[in-house]
Amino acid sequence: MTDFSTLRYELRGAVALITLNRPDVLNAFNTQLRADLLAAAQRAEADPDVRVVVLTGAGRAFCAGADLAEGTLDQRVSEILETEYRPSLLAIRESTKTWIAAVNGPAAGVGGSYALSCDLVVMAEHAYIYQAFIAIALVPDGGATWHLVRQLGPRRAFEMIADGEKMPAATCVSWGLANRVLPAEDVLPHALDWAERLAAKAPLALRYSKQALREAMERSLPEMISEEARLQDLAGGSEDAREGVMAFLEKRKAVFKGR
Repeated sequence: MTDFSTLRYELRGAVALITLNRPDVLNAFNTQLRADLLAAAQRAEADPDVRVVVLTGAGRAFCAGADLAEGTLDQRVSEILETEYRPSLLAIRESTKTWIAAVNGPAAGVGGSYALSCDLVVMAEHAYIYQAFIAIALVPDGGATWHLVRQLGPRRAFEMIADGEKMPAATCVSWGLANRVLPAEDVLPHALDWAERLAAKAPLALRYSKQALREAMERSLPEMISEEARLQDLAGGSEDAREGVMAFLEKRKAVFKGR
């Protein structure tokens, strides 16, 4: 089911599948795709029945970055980044749902930023993340520097940016930019299967765990011990926590409702 012109939005039980759908230009972002992805992310976030979101690309690419043929370089780039990219990137990063990137092919430029904004990343064997900016005399954007320096450290992050080489899927996994690498035909089925398994887990526990990890990147150990305690009170007082304990004692599978 979809009413977007540049992407497909499908519901598969508790999983929302969002597919960037401009395969003729390797799913490069134009103005409409930026707007559609924000609207799709907001739809998934607002839907209480959606617990996990899978983001992928149609055809042979995940996303080739910005569609330079659109002529957006004639505009102020900062305005486009702030008003058209930033909202959807943060909608993914700050979502209360779990997002999985199924990187079925190249993720270049800001396309890589969208993949790295997701909580989990599954990549095809032939896929790669490409910091293409240096080749066209630009700097990384879409939060790429934030993600890369935290995942790789400053030296490897600068190496990846300055060399401007395509980072193969296997290296992405070994360096911590991705979780898994699979044959191309298995990437989306695996991501959807993973999403279904996560959707069966306690939504509040996943939400607060994700929140804690975000906070841990910026805060001290003493602060995080206190923050974990606060979140534990929220999770522990939920109906799901009571269900989890009862299911354990009764030796049955828990049925979580997200409350």
